[in-house]
Amino acid sequence: VQLQASGGGLVQAGDSLRLSCTASGIYFMGWFRQAPGKEREFVAAISRSGARTYYSDSVKGRFTISRDNAKNTMYLQMNSLKPGDTAVYYCAADRKYGGSYGYQAEYDSWGQGTLVTVSS
Repeated sequence: VQLQASGGGLVQAGDSLRLSCTASGIYFMGWFRQAPGKEREFVAAISRSGARTYYSDSVKGRFTISRDNAKNTMYLQMNSLKPGDTAVYYCAADRKYGGSYGYQAEYDSWGQGTLVTVSS
């Protein structure tokens, strides 16, 4: 599985940003992020059809995960961004979803990461 993430950048608090991740096929997929000096953490995940979505408590209500299977692309719409959202964001794919969407070990392929910086 090949993944290509894009869309990161420098924004101000309160702004919005949309990340994209293009895959080589259709898989269960997720977004994780890693802030400086911190461990990588789960952000959001979406089923193959897009019918089921999952979010961490820290982004629920502000971020929306979606996908366009015709384009093999997953999105993360991030609204009301906060300085605490500053991190490298990684997309991940799972060829055989086992139910543990919030765990890194569930995913077998990772994109290269895209940096999101939110200034106060």
